[in-house]
Amino acid sequence: MSDGAAQDGRASGSRWLRFAAWSAVGLLLVLALFHFGGVDLDELLATLGRLSPATFAFALGIHTAIYIVRAERFRLLIPAAHRPPRAALLAVTSAHNLAVYVLPAKTGEATLPIYLGRSCGVPAAASIASLVVSRLFDLAALCACMGAVTLALCLGEHWDGPRVLGYALAAGLLAAGVAFLALAARGDVLLTPLQRLLGAVGLGARIDKHAESLKSALRTAGHGRLRAGALGLSFAVWLLIFAFYGILAQGFGLPDGVGFLHASFGSSVAVLMNLLPINSFAGFGTQEAGWVLGFRWVGVPAEISLPGGVGVHLVQLFDTVLFGIVGHLVMGLGRGARRPSAG
Repeated sequence: MSDGAAQDGRASGSRWLRFAAWSAVGLLLVLALFHFGGVDLDELLATLGRLSPATFAFALGIHTAIYIVRAERFRLLIPAAHRPPRAALLAVTSAHNLAVYVLPAKTGEATLPIYLGRSCGVPAAASIASLVVSRLFDLAALCACMGAVTLALCLGEHWDGPRVLGYALAAGLLAAGVAFLALAARGDVLLTPLQRLLGAVGLGARIDKHAESLKSALRTAGHGRLRAGALGLSFAVWLLIFAFYGILAQGFGLPDGVGFLHASFGSSVAVLMNLLPINSFAGFGTQEAGWVLGFRWVGVPAEISLPGGVGVHLVQLFDTVLFGIVGHLVMGLGRGARRPSAG
């Protein structure tokens, strides 16, 4: 056998080994979701069957757009020298989102630098910086959108709480959005208190070793027009998320007079609850609690909102598992660390 043939054989074997490894990771995440999250496959299929095919397909299309826009935002925040091709990054972010969704207390976030490093060759500091800035942009956009929607609903007839509380909530959300935007502009300032916290528990040495490179990456994660573009994509992501939840909420049934704007507010409270680092596997419990609370404020009783909230959560679960499995399979079929694209 020639040297070239031997090398091709080893490369093919390595490629299938990677495929098996990434496939196993994806399968383990799905199994953990069903086991620890208490997900029943029959209930999942029955819930999907109650939704009209057209509504389900429309929501799936919106969910696909969310993944594409979110991946493009990460791409803008990664330095050009390390920027992966769009298809590879979409696979990584889809797999990462499955891990975030399944693992409790947001521990799945830690998979992004691992996946980007092993699959796309992106340095850890660059991937962590893009993740931190993305999440700060997420919080800024979510607070701004929720503040605007809350203010609009306070002026309507379906607000079921004290109006002064609604106005105060809207003002607080808008102020929080500005604060998160300021932090995104100087994400490196977050590292100092983190160093002190880890140092107090004896874990500071590891982060101190990489502190300067991480601070530099946080300062330069997207800059100028790229950072502005990433912020614009963050607002696009959240508008799509509200559209996804609103369409599904209406598809599972809401009382007369409760429209898309009310559904957007109710679902936004569920999303906010799920962003907190207290969620269980797949957010079961925390997301439903936020859903019931949010819809209660717009006059929808729990006996109506809760079944719809569970249905929406199960559809979201199906989509997330689907995209996550595909992402793991694509990473497994890849040829190792890809050469970054500056385009």
